[in-house]
Amino acid sequence: MKKEIHPKYDKVTVTCSCGNTFETRSTGKGITKIDICSNCHPFYTGKQRSINKEGRVEKFKQKYQKFNQTEKK
Repeated sequence: MKKEIHPKYDKVTVTCSCGNTFETRSTGKGITKIDICSNCHPFYTGKQRSINKEGRVEKFKQKYQKFNQTEKK
């Protein structure tokens, strides 16, 4: 490999908007800020929730309830 053509791979501190900080390695410089991390992401914390905006779930259930009733007859 050629010498001195690769970027330096240094330690950086990553700071999340929730306040969590951790160290990793990157070719970037200094402190990196992110919006969401594994400490506050709903998928990893198990705090996912179904948001029912404007009754969409009820509309879906009503639509397919009618379909299932006509199919059974």
